[in-house]
Amino acid sequence: MKELMVIVRSTKVGQTKNALAGAGFPGFTCVPCLGLGKKLVDPGLLKLIMASGELPLTAAGESMTEASRLIHKRLFNIIVEDGRVQDVIDILIAVNSTGHPGDGRIFVLPVEQSYSVRIGAETEA
Repeated sequence: MKELMVIVRSTKVGQTKNALAGAGFPGFTCVPCLGLGKKLVDPGLLKLIMASGELPLTAAGESMTEASRLIHKRLFNIIVEDGRVQDVIDILIAVNSTGHPGDGRIFVLPVEQSYSVRIGAETEA
């Protein structure tokens, strides 16, 4: 079993949920989260900042101040059988890809054990 940790745009939750359920993956957890991905920075601007110690008063300089602003996203946790991981990844990419920065990330982690709280015993995830 694998766990997919998936960060997507808040506006894509409904489409993601419907696509997963329609493909036979109705079980998941989805929670609001805040985060900040990598931003591409102009190397020339970075040198200017390092040399002067100040941000230039331009749109590019203003964008550098975004490091302190967290963006609202959604975090899906999905447990999937090893043989179906790529199916879920393909669905997630198809639904969430806009071709722009901020589309999200998918992390795949191993699941070693799973327990049912109700019955207090180890179960299949």
